[in-house]
Amino acid sequence: MKKVVNGDLPLEDGAIRIIYGFNKGFYFKMLMAYCEAAEIDIKIPFNELPNHQQKAILHGGVEEVHFTWKKHRLVRKWEGIVKLAYDMVKDEKDMAEYMTEKKCDACNGNRLKPSSQSVFVANKKISDIINVPIEDAHAFFQDEKNFEYFSEKNQMISKPILKEIKERIFFLYDVGLGYITLGRDARTISGGEAQRIRVASQIGSGLTGVMYVLDEPSIGLHERDTNKLIKTLRALQEKGNTVIVVEHDKETIEAADYIVDIGPNAGKFGGEIVFAGTLKEMQKAKTLTAQYISGKKKIDYVHNRPQEEFIEIKNVNINNIKDLDVQIPLKNLCSITGVSGSGKSSLILQTLLPVAKELLNHARKVNKVDGVEITGLEKLDKVIYLDQSPIGRTPRSNPATYTGLMDEIRNLFSQTKESQLRGYKIGRFSFNVKGGRCEKCQGEGEIKIEMHFLPDIMVKCDDCHGSRYNAQTLEILYRGKNISDVLNMSVDEALEFFIKVPKIKDKLQTLVDVGLGYITLGQNAVTLSGGEAQRIKLSKELSKKDTGNTLYVLDEPTTGLHFADVDRLTKVLHHLVELGNSVIVIEHNLDIIKNSDWVIDIGPEGGNKGGKVVDEGTPENLAKNHANSGSHTGYYLAKELKYV
Repeated sequence: MKKVVNGDLPLEDGAIRIIYGFNKGFYFKMLMAYCEAAEIDIKIPFNELPNHQQKAILHGGVEEVHFTWKKHRLVRKWEGIVKLAYDMVKDEKDMAEYMTEKKCDACNGNRLKPSSQSVFVANKKISDIINVPIEDAHAFFQDEKNFEYFSEKNQMISKPILKEIKERIFFLYDVGLGYITLGRDARTISGGEAQRIRVASQIGSGLTGVMYVLDEPSIGLHERDTNKLIKTLRALQEKGNTVIVVEHDKETIEAADYIVDIGPNAGKFGGEIVFAGTLKEMQKAKTLTAQYISGKKKIDYVHNRPQEEFIEIKNVNINNIKDLDVQIPLKNLCSITGVSGSGKSSLILQTLLPVAKELLNHARKVNKVDGVEITGLEKLDKVIYLDQSPIGRTPRSNPATYTGLMDEIRNLFSQTKESQLRGYKIGRFSFNVKGGRCEKCQGEGEIKIEMHFLPDIMVKCDDCHGSRYNAQTLEILYRGKNISDVLNMSVDEALEFFIKVPKIKDKLQTLVDVGLGYITLGQNAVTLSGGEAQRIKLSKELSKKDTGNTLYVLDEPTTGLHFADVDRLTKVLHHLVELGNSVIVIEHNLDIIKNSDWVIDIGPEGGNKGGKVVDEGTPENLAKNHANSGSHTGYYLAKELKYV
């Protein structure tokens, strides 16, 4: 109820959140009219109203409500906020921020009726198995003593069933998913976890002669879990299958029987096979990938900044984190590390970020964790969270529009002599409004063809041939190129083309700096990967005038990045810190971690065996201390830094 009603506010100032701001007008006027008829004071806090008046507002009253809405005189019965909220949910309106999930009282969250929960096998009911971590379920089924009491007949019946259960649970455990439960809500499973579940199910199927294609299965995995995944993929191959993996991870590449390197660069500058062969052969090759694999190229940056000011987070209790206190240094590049499911996102994204958004950015409707004390944020000016959500969901969205490049380019074309002679203003070069755009496709460059009983298809517009603009607009040239030609340029090409236009050049340079020189300015936003979208957001922030004192939060920014791109990204993150900003990165990539000023390792394991600070300090200290701390990250850092 707290999400719907703010008891500290009067009714006229928005005590009923569900109708104040959202659809404010009709329901708000009706409530005000009801309060007048029922003689309810709208100027005092809701909590100070008599109990019977609070109930009437929530559950309805007997008084008829007379009020005016858009010049119409209406008479309605006030049915209450609870009924109104229920109707909104039925109408599938977005009510998530006003709702709280609650455990079912009847089944205690186990989803089964009492009779189904009354069946026991080896003193365990089904909910006892699906609600514990997979590693515990695995141990239970592996222990033969649990099934010794079965009669001879029951042993015969259970033998093939237990065999299937043991195998399937073992495969889930073996791909590093021992920390999740069998009954875990699918909505809470990450993409990397979902991919490993599918891999485990394929191993369990026992098929042979199958070709498996995996797209970056190491995404979201700690180095320890990546090694488990490699063993699993090897098990698939040893059963007589072919496994093809699209991957950037060094461990996975080195474990492959055969490596195909595509390049030499990205986008329109790629598409060629630059190397094909074994790891030994690759180490002698001269391709960009080969140079990072062989160690000829290294990602190495100075990271010896002092830790003088901190964000202090105390009494964190969320998910698998219990009573955790931690200090995060400011004006540092700080990596938050740990195995999958250890509590990294719970600490940073669910605990720190909402409070930082509310305090620094004055954000409303943030979901904060109760009971947490956070100090040190007052030393910062703002917080910027760079996630991997799309920069747009329609063909109209592209890197040029998102970064503000499009406005500068349109302005440049409107200032040409030909534009001024024709009276063309800046709006003429927009594909979102009438005037200069192609009206047949309305500036999208494509036309949707509805296929009955089949998915819709997009075809290139036959009027503008995908250029988005009409013929008259395309006659305006800047240095021999029309605006459609410019949108089809790669960032690298555009940087060379606009080298003498500072406002455009600077924005393009930031895109190059984050490794996006290969994308085209007008590339459809829905075709960009999560990692590309995140780096476009980063470049947009870099192009702004930096005042320092900003907290940047990034969640696995190396997702989908080649070694060379990780190199560029590391340089950019250090540049942000040099400007006086603080950068927090949730990361598994050792190249970012080893180049961090400070590392906080959460764990030691995932799930209920995580949620603790295993070790913290410089990367070198974590590496040297791994034997004492038990830090998995420290162990792999020690290998990377040649300490073991």
